[in-house]
Amino acid sequence: MREALGEGEIVGIFPEGRLTGDGEMQPFRPGIERIVAETPVPVIPMALQGLWGSFFSRSYQGKAMRRWRGAFSRIALVVGKPVPAAQVTLEMLRERVLALRGERR
Repeated sequence: MREALGEGEIVGIFPEGRLTGDGEMQPFRPGIERIVAETPVPVIPMALQGLWGSFFSRSYQGKAMRRWRGAFSRIALVVGKPVPAAQVTLEMLRERVLALRGERR
């Protein structure tokens, strides 16, 4: 990851560290702060809208990608403005992602 970021590549992570079991965002794990401390690059917050209840979610206590439920769900990726490395905190990033996601889980 350090090498890719150092070469100007984009690296995507899910800062919760796991798929949600209830459609709600969980607390962000501290890995994002460690990454930015070691390789100070801007962070671009992004949110997936409409994922909960789709083929790719664990909705209704099922397993992801097991049945064709929600196969034609509309899923959107919403992208926010970059955050300079010096301003990155877990809570601030989580708030921005929640705002980007809005009511559409």
